[in-house]
Amino acid sequence: MILHSNLRNLVVGVEEKVPLINGSSVTYINFDNAATTPPLHAVMDEIINFAPWYSSIHRGTGYKSLLSSDIYEEGRDVIKSFVNADHQKDVVIYTKNTTESINLLSYVLAEKDDKQVILASDMEHLANDLPWRDKFTIDYVTIDKNGMFSLEDLEMKLKKYRGRVKTVAVAGASNVTGYKNPIHKIARLAHQHGAKILVDGAQLAPHSPIDMKDHASPEHIDYLVFSAHKMYAPFGIGVLIGPQETFERQEPFCKGGGAVELVSHQFIEWSLSPHKEEAGTPNVMGVVALTAAIRTLMSIGMNVIDQYEQELIHYTIQKLTSIPDLRLYCCAEKNEDRLGIISFALPGIHHELLAKMLSYEGGIAVRSGLFCAHPYVEKLLGLTPKKLTYYQQQPDIPFPGLVRLSLGFYNNSNEIDLFIDLLSEIAQNKQAYKEKYQSEC
Repeated sequence: MILHSNLRNLVVGVEEKVPLINGSSVTYINFDNAATTPPLHAVMDEIINFAPWYSSIHRGTGYKSLLSSDIYEEGRDVIKSFVNADHQKDVVIYTKNTTESINLLSYVLAEKDDKQVILASDMEHLANDLPWRDKFTIDYVTIDKNGMFSLEDLEMKLKKYRGRVKTVAVAGASNVTGYKNPIHKIARLAHQHGAKILVDGAQLAPHSPIDMKDHASPEHIDYLVFSAHKMYAPFGIGVLIGPQETFERQEPFCKGGGAVELVSHQFIEWSLSPHKEEAGTPNVMGVVALTAAIRTLMSIGMNVIDQYEQELIHYTIQKLTSIPDLRLYCCAEKNEDRLGIISFALPGIHHELLAKMLSYEGGIAVRSGLFCAHPYVEKLLGLTPKKLTYYQQQPDIPFPGLVRLSLGFYNNSNEIDLFIDLLSEIAQNKQAYKEKYQSEC
């Protein structure tokens, strides 16, 4: 077990200094982990160690090619173990990222039947919304007054469509509010009505345990997607996990070498999945990085990471509630089970300007805007269709949004205190800071 005090040492770049607007420099504080995380030392070491042995995979007979092929294929088993996928029935398909994974699945599941329905939710990232729109009838499970997923509305809509719902596509956790969705309860409801469930695990996988459960379980997760770049592993790879039988009928989304057994001008014999879905030269470096990251996360313990980040986020929420005028968009109840994500607004300072102030004044990285979850943030902000039309027709007027802080397991309470001090100072001296940035930025 790795102690909390040592977690920071596992991550590259945590002590790097960055310049401030006044000419000095400070140690960078990264609170933008929901967008992407810095790499682990173990990941970079594994990449460097593997680089001399890197070679093209599959069909090569040279030693390096055989070694690379074995590492590439063994990565699938590491990933399955990480989320408790079925090693016989499920396949792991390598993609570029979560977005490509969902686009691929939407293509595979699409049928020439306009009666098929996808149920997404009002809190989804655009990656789990837009790919479904042109292939299915799509409807959205509503959120409650706190912005949380409504199980009651899900059940109502499943009954409404009378078996026409093909898949319930839902985030494992929100990238805006940090709410964890009850994915196994959602799975049970979906299966009761003959539907499958896709979990977008991009936010959940780096921070909390995921259990896909046995295929015979009513709470089984049929499809799961996530990205390496949010799991301390750059090099551009994501995964789509699901039952092999799903991918047997459709032609591949991307066609080319590596996806076939034999081709002539008269016929095409496609490979079996997962290879059928991985045309072209595979990203073996990405697999090396992801598997190294997973092994490190598992050595820490996903429950340990989850508990530590929850302690840190509740500490942060407690501090934030003491700042005058600050509005939080993340708290349904005290000490709830959640990810280390907080979104907030400071009336009187536009979200983009506030994010810049935190960066330029304190070297603190946060995200601002709509976080690629536009409908969700628009609902949280109470933007009516009339207001949305107004902003769409007035592109020169800054669009409303939020500021988001998102934690990783390497962040600590000292960083939180520095952030709170600066944010409090800005809140107490809004006009002075706004005048400063009007002249200097």
